[in-house]
Amino acid sequence: MDISIVIPAKDESESLPELCQWITRVMSEHRFSYEVIFIDDGSTDGTWEQIRAIGANDPAIKGIKFNRNFGKSAALHTGFKAAQGDVVITMDADLQDSPEEIPALFTLIKEGGFNLVSGWKKKRHDPISKTVPSKFFNLVTRKISGIELHDFNCGLKAYQNVVVKNITVYGEMHRYIPVLAKWAGFTRIGEKVVEHRERKYGQTKFGWERFMRGFLDLLSITFIGRFAKRPMHFFGFWGFLSFLLGFFFTVKILWDKVDSVFISKIPLKRDVAEQPIFYLALVAVILGTQLFLTGFLAELIARQSISKKDYLVIDRVGY
Repeated sequence: MDISIVIPAKDESESLPELCQWITRVMSEHRFSYEVIFIDDGSTDGTWEQIRAIGANDPAIKGIKFNRNFGKSAALHTGFKAAQGDVVITMDADLQDSPEEIPALFTLIKEGGFNLVSGWKKKRHDPISKTVPSKFFNLVTRKISGIELHDFNCGLKAYQNVVVKNITVYGEMHRYIPVLAKWAGFTRIGEKVVEHRERKYGQTKFGWERFMRGFLDLLSITFIGRFAKRPMHFFGFWGFLSFLLGFFFTVKILWDKVDSVFISKIPLKRDVAEQPIFYLALVAVILGTQLFLTGFLAELIARQSISKKDYLVIDRVGY
């Protein structure tokens, strides 16, 4: 099979018939063998009924229904597990991503040698409340990850099948799939300018809460990517510095005490237990020890196999 198109959908019943017709026309014109996998992420507006009705007349249309809303990352993760095509395309169900871009993305993966190609919505049809935070978010992600992409959060992306089978998408990590791919060793990441259309049906699901969660996930993925297999390098380094600082202060306190008693015999202005530096040294030594222990425990945990979460699926179409 040439292409698997994975489309998360939540309350997009109005757009699905038009989207499916559009995809079918593009695929037929280019004679691709393909499948379209819709993941109904807890819709309440008849989205699943639309998927079932369309799938009954078109064997290329398949569907997976969650029993509740798990989020876009969970939907993509489940769709990736089901995808069979040599190239996997992800896009949104709101008609803002154009299926006309799929052939070019397919060519970049198959002939261009890329592991992943991300769309870049250079000209966006979104409110300023969404575009400004998105630009800031992309700038920060670009600097932290070292991946030169302009639009990490673009839903229209293309992947080699081997890429999606070897990454785990969870939380709000769908924003950072290029980062996940890079950490997994898939470093040939490209970008293509794609058309972005105005939303025709429904309302945007973007919110500031999701924006903030995205930044926290960026910090998490950066830390995990660098230290997941060697946590002692992080905890041990800071534990050593803290312990060394505490040890230095302890030696200074002891030297001052010895000096006041045996050498200069000049009494200390304040007793040892009354000096702030005494408590600073105590805290630094304890903190350093705790960081070391945390590093040892993290090393033990890192050696255990990581179980991948399976999301509860209550119905399927085409499987």
